[in-house]
Amino acid sequence: MAGPGERDTHTLERSRTSYRFKRARFQVVSGPDAGREGVTDKPELTIGTARSNDLVLTDATVSRHHCAVLGGPDGLLVRDLGSKNGTRIGRLLVESATLTGGATVELGATAVRFEPLADEGFEPMADDVQWGHLVGRSDAMRRLFALLARVAPSDATVLLEGETGTGKTMVAEAIHRASRRAAQPFLVVDCTALPPSLIESELFGHEKGAFTGAVAARAGALEAAAGGTLFLDEIGELPLAMQPKLLRALEDRAVKRIGANESIRVDVRLIAATNRDLRVEVNRGNFRPDLFYRLNIVRLRIPPLRERREDIELLAASFHEQFAAGAAPPPDLLASLAARDWPGNVRELRNAVERAVLLDDPALRADAPDLPGAAFDPSLPFRAAKERVISRWERQYLSELLDRAGGNLSLAARLARMDRNHLRELVRRHRLKAADD
Repeated sequence: MAGPGERDTHTLERSRTSYRFKRARFQVVSGPDAGREGVTDKPELTIGTARSNDLVLTDATVSRHHCAVLGGPDGLLVRDLGSKNGTRIGRLLVESATLTGGATVELGATAVRFEPLADEGFEPMADDVQWGHLVGRSDAMRRLFALLARVAPSDATVLLEGETGTGKTMVAEAIHRASRRAAQPFLVVDCTALPPSLIESELFGHEKGAFTGAVAARAGALEAAAGGTLFLDEIGELPLAMQPKLLRALEDRAVKRIGANESIRVDVRLIAATNRDLRVEVNRGNFRPDLFYRLNIVRLRIPPLRERREDIELLAASFHEQFAAGAAPPPDLLASLAARDWPGNVRELRNAVERAVLLDDPALRADAPDLPGAAFDPSLPFRAAKERVISRWERQYLSELLDRAGGNLSLAARLARMDRNHLRELVRRHRLKAADD
C-alpha cells in the first residue's frame, strides 16, 4: 500500500472513477422499533443502540455496536461486532454471512429485513495510483486516496483500522504531510511498546522529582507534538485506567504533567491506529465508549493485501526501485510475488523484496528450481499444491534462519528483516522452537 518515497504520478487510463457498492432497503419488522425503514446509502451500515450508528435501535437486548452490513461490489455481508446476544439468520448464530434475496437478520428481540436493490451506490475514487508516498491501483486503495484527500487538510481526528502490516503508520504520515501541519512535528507513540507504568509519563510528561527516576522535567508526547500531529499506534492496547486521562486531554486540549499543578495548553492533531475493531472492544468492556466516540470522527479502514491483489506487482516494483537503486525488477520476480499470499501484508512483501535484492533469493523466483515438495500431485487442486510447496519452503527457510540465529527470535527477525511478532507467528505455525519465544 505504501511506496518507498515520492515517485512520478501515475494516472489510470480508465473511465470508471467511482467505487461501486450494493444498496439495500431495510425495515425493522419486529421489536420496539418496528416499522422503521430506510435505504443503505454508503458501503457500511452500522446497527446498535449507540447514537453513532446508522440505524439506532432502542431494544435493550441489542448491543451498543451490534453488527455491520457491508455492501461490497459482490453483495451484502453482515458481520457481528462481538454483540452480547449475537446476530442470527434463521436458526444460525453467525459471525459473518452473505445476505441473499430478502434476508431477515435477528438482533436480540429485533429483526431487520434487507431487500437488495437493483441500483448501486457510488463513492468517488482517485484517478491516480499514488497519493503522497502511498501507491495502489485497486478500487479499495483509490477509494481510500479520495477519502484521504478530503480528510488530510482538516484538523479532524482520524482513526485508522487495519491488520498488522497494512501500513497504518505510513498512512498517518501521509496525512500529516498533506496537512497544514506538515512543517511541524510528527510524533509516534506505540502503545504496545511501553509498560503501563510509563505510558502516562510518555503521553503527558512529568516534573523533576515526580517519581523515582524523574531526575529532570520532561515534556510528554502531546506537548512535544504541539503544532503538529501525534500518532498513537495500536490505541486498542491503551490500558483502561489511562483512557479517561487521554479523553480529558483531548477534550480540554490541555495536559498536566505528572507532579505539576498547572495544565499546559496544546494544539495537536491526533491520528490513532488499531489492528482491532474498537466497536468490538467497546462491547467487550476493553475500551471506553466515550473515548471511542471521541476518536471515531473519521474512521478509515486500510484493506489487507489479500483484498487488493492487483496492487502486489505495483508495490513490489516500487520497493525494488528503493532497494536496488532505481533498477527495474525482473519480470519473473514480479510474477512470483504476485502469485503468492501475503498474510503479513505489505510489511511481509516489502521484506521479501528487500531479501530478493540483497540475497538474490532463488525461492522468490517464478522458475525457482528444486523447491521442497514441488513434484506434481494430480490429487491436489492448484491452490492446495501451491500452498504445500510454499509451506515446505517456508518451514525450511525458518529452520535455517533459526539455526543461523542460534534459536534467538529477536536476532532471527533482524537477520530476515521481519517483524518479530509476525516471525513468532510463523515459527509457532510450523511448530518450530525459538529460545526467546
